[in-house]
Amino acid sequence: MAELDLTSEIRELRSTFADISQVVDAPKLAAEVLELKEQASDPNIWDDPANAQRVTSHLSQKQAMITKLESVQTRLDDLEVLIEMANAEGDAAEQAEAKSELASLQVLISELEVQTLLNGEYDARSAVITIRSGAGGDDATDFAEMLMRMYLRYAEKHKMPFQVLDTSFAEGAGIKSATFEIDAPFAFGTLSVEAGTHRLVRMSPFGAAGKRQTSFAAVEVVPLIEQTDVVDIPENDIRIDVFRSSGPGGQSVNTTDSAVRITHLPTGTVVSCQNEKSQIQNKAAAMRVLQSRLLEIRRREEDAKKKQIAGDVKASWGEQMRSYVLAPYQMVKDLRTEHEVNNPGAVFDGDLDGFIAAGIRWRKQTQQSA
Repeated sequence: MAELDLTSEIRELRSTFADISQVVDAPKLAAEVLELKEQASDPNIWDDPANAQRVTSHLSQKQAMITKLESVQTRLDDLEVLIEMANAEGDAAEQAEAKSELASLQVLISELEVQTLLNGEYDARSAVITIRSGAGGDDATDFAEMLMRMYLRYAEKHKMPFQVLDTSFAEGAGIKSATFEIDAPFAFGTLSVEAGTHRLVRMSPFGAAGKRQTSFAAVEVVPLIEQTDVVDIPENDIRIDVFRSSGPGGQSVNTTDSAVRITHLPTGTVVSCQNEKSQIQNKAAAMRVLQSRLLEIRRREEDAKKKQIAGDVKASWGEQMRSYVLAPYQMVKDLRTEHEVNNPGAVFDGDLDGFIAAGIRWRKQTQQSA
């Protein structure tokens, strides 16, 4: 039996991992963990719940990174031992196991490499995502609902908690718009590359003739605010309206005016929330989303050249960043990165890792060349 030689592949992985370790700065990370542990052990930390959650979240995040780095280093060392044993014994099963472990490490190190690129000011934050249907009638509202399900499936697969804050159902199929939070470390940095106009081409299920139809939807991604960067909003700058929550077809969800719509008069920004049963809870959630959007507006005004998200996303021709083609062939292609797959079903079921990784690398290259 021929010997298994993975020397060049392992050398390349070790080189990439060394670069990642240098960027992450393991000694600094360990020092930060010690400092956060000291803060978390303070018996008075929960007197300020918001700060306590921030400290414990950051501690968990940094400990997870240290554990992952140590695990990769150990597995790289063990892989070389496994290859030596497989070759010495001429064991085909062990050689196959070594190849499988190499493939697994390649995926893991690639994910780590992408994560080191998430070093923007707000990249570590949770995300608030809004999807709006565009041109295309019932196909567009149906497409908007497909995108919403796609992102929620992505969150489920990655064990990222989410909460749907508001959904505006269309009179026919799908939704006019929806807003939801994804509350996980680096959710904004990861998903902000999804902001833009998405285009769907398919045989319309809504037209009598079954003609091919092109429709559009816009995706907005903003970072969730934290206690430390709340934007001051004078009461005179907002108008609050309350109304009854409703579901598809106008069916009553509850019989009280618990849904809340807040309009920020200076900017015209409108946020609504009807997910909670209490008007007070809906108002608090809507204010949190409004704060996030105003923070993003302020950030763009302070640094207009750094356009990390699309400020004016037009869900129409000539603006799309990704195309989903279901007919006459099957393909999903990102027009910025050229990344494409031929399995739209898997993509709509939340398989977005390839697109997101390519988008993060593309964004970093674009920033470096600017």
